[in-house]
Amino acid sequence: MVGPERKRQAVLHVQSALEVSERRACTTLRQPRSTQRYHRRQREKDAPLVAELRRISAKHPRAGYRMATALLRRGGMEINAKRVQRLWKQEGLKVPRRQRKRRRLGNSEGGTQRLRAERINQVWSYDFIFDQTEDGGRLKWLPICDECSRELVALEVERRMEAKDVIRILDAAVLERGCAPDFIRSDNGPEFIARVVQEWIEQRGFKTLYIEPGSPWENAYIESFNSRFRDEFLNRETFASVLEAKVLGKEHRNRHNHERPHSALGYQTPAEFAQRNFAAASATLRHPQSRAITTEHQPHKQTPETNEKLS
Repeated sequence: MVGPERKRQAVLHVQSALEVSERRACTTLRQPRSTQRYHRRQREKDAPLVAELRRISAKHPRAGYRMATALLRRGGMEINAKRVQRLWKQEGLKVPRRQRKRRRLGNSEGGTQRLRAERINQVWSYDFIFDQTEDGGRLKWLPICDECSRELVALEVERRMEAKDVIRILDAAVLERGCAPDFIRSDNGPEFIARVVQEWIEQRGFKTLYIEPGSPWENAYIESFNSRFRDEFLNRETFASVLEAKVLGKEHRNRHNHERPHSALGYQTPAEFAQRNFAAASATLRHPQSRAITTEHQPHKQTPETNEKLS
């Protein structure tokens, strides 16, 4: 079943390819001429919403209509998701689905399929991602993510990074968070498997999770973040210097943690999810569930009245 819009395109194609009149093309394709000549008018009340959707699309290039709906609702707008979907598709803002090859999940003990984060600060993951400044100089970024809350624990950039720089960034992240994670997941890059890094991690009291070589899908959370980090930040910004990259990176980290909703968190921001998680944990600690003592386990107290009855 072909809709009117597709038939309009078919009629125009027949007119152009066969050089026939509109009347003959419409008759052949059974398209009413009134329908062919109809031009849809955009309702005035949709104009401000369309402008806002275009702004969201420009700011979040990889966002879909669900993310746009969440952002509009966070801004205080009561909006139906189906209306957003219709306008999003009508304006051509739909993000094309990426075709990815299916891979095996892998059997590495350090992969995300074997050990999933069940609470905040249980598993962090990190990996390098590269870019360059305007003069062609290399930029080496190191993001660190919490796999439970999706918080961006740290985001640092330098021209080059060695094992000592990884230790410095990890140490600052641990001090800022107030605690170390139980595990930290990474690939087998030389900066991550260096002896000094492993010794420092052991002294701090947490453990390493190394994925199988050549298996980036086993470090899924940081790979997912790096993909969005490149689409939403690196591909949209130019850096004149390392200092400018540091400043803009700090702003992006703040936006990621406090402004950008995440679909896996029920369209909460990572900071909101973490705050609610900690609040729930604190409430549980303040009001522990007390076990009720049944009468059959209570000792029987003998009173003078019961003694008389027994005698």
